[in-house]
Amino acid sequence: MNRDLKSELRSFLGEALLYAAVLLVYFAAVLHFLGAWLYHLFVAERKLYAFVTVGLIAAQGLLLEELTRRISSWIGWKRPPAGPAGRS
Repeated sequence: MNRDLKSELRSFLGEALLYAAVLLVYFAAVLHFLGAWLYHLFVAERKLYAFVTVGLIAAQGLLLEELTRRISSWIGWKRPPAGPAGRS
């Protein structure tokens, strides 16, 4: 393997592990702080529960991606440019 590929693979694996760790912390925090409230919504207000959980899923995606990206850049891991491969 060439150097660039090894470097990108190392960055990808590091970022995936970082994302997994941040996701576990987020999951534990949501269960701890919102678990009882979410259960109450599930039992009493199913429609509101559905909207709240979809909102939490969307917020999780945005928040965790941004946090992971910032930590990765702070550490110094390179990210490949966005977009289709091979285009300049």
